[in-house]
Formats: sequence, structure tokens, C-alpha cells
Amino acid sequence: METFTLTVNGKKQEFEADPTSPLLWVLRDQLNLVGTKYGCGIGQCGACTVHLDGVAVRSCLLPIAQIEGREIKTIEGLSDEGEHPLQTAWKEIDVPQCGYCQTGQIMTAAAFLNQTKNPSSEEIRKAMHGNICRCASYNNIEKAVQVAAEKMS
Repeated sequence: METFTLTVNGKKQEFEADPTSPLLWVLRDQLNLVGTKYGCGIGQCGACTVHLDGVAVRSCLLPIAQIEGREIKTIEGLSDEGEHPLQTAWKEIDVPQCGYCQTGQIMTAAAFLNQTKNPSSEEIRKAMHGNICRCASYNNIEKAVQVAAEKMS
């Protein structure tokens, strides 16, 4: 075990972990940030998406030793009371069905909207591609991202 330091949701966190431990498990098991979900473990589904220095990444693929000292944002750090435009749009459009993929979907969309103002439907679909929704709520996800983009502009 080694000691690592990350800034998670704006707060410096120090913890011990095996250097090969994926960020996902450090977040969930050591920092008790369980909003980030385990989906596939091979970076294919997007359920574990978090922001690494503002970029959407799959936390199941990131060994903790490779991200020492970096900034991480999880769904818990997106907003204090669930008031981020994406979170309110998700409720407004009634996106979730089972809800399992939703934090990864929202975190992917948040990183995208931070870089792209007033996106087209095609841009949204391209940005969200690779985030799997088992319930096939893709049309509602696209609508919610568009609503959030409008709220953010």
C-alpha cells in the first residue's frame, strides 16, 4: 500500500491504496462516493464516468498511481443540491428508468457542455456515444442535454 493525494470535488483527499487500484474503487470503497457506478469494468459502458481535470474519463480504467495529485469531480461534486442544469433537465424530461447509467451519462454531458455551447443534436449524439443505457433512454437523454444546454447559455 502507498499513500496518494487527490483533490476530489474540491477537497484534498489523502488515502492509502494499492497503486494499481482503479480510481472507481478508491472513490466508492475508500472515499464513500458511491454515485459513480461500476458497470462493466473495461471502460465500455460509461457508468463509471468522472471528470479528471475537467475531462470525462472512465474511472474503472485509471490506476490510482497514474493520477496522483490530479483533480477529480464526481456526480456528488457537480452541484451541492442537485441544481446543475443537467440534473434539473434530467428531472424535467424524466430521463431515468432504472437510473443505473445516469450519473455516467450526466458526467459525460457536463464535460461536453463545458466545451460546447449550443450543440446540435448530432453533436450531442456523438458526445454521448459510448455511454450505454440498458433501458434505451437515448432520446430522452438527448432531449435533456439540449434542455440543459439552453439553460446554460
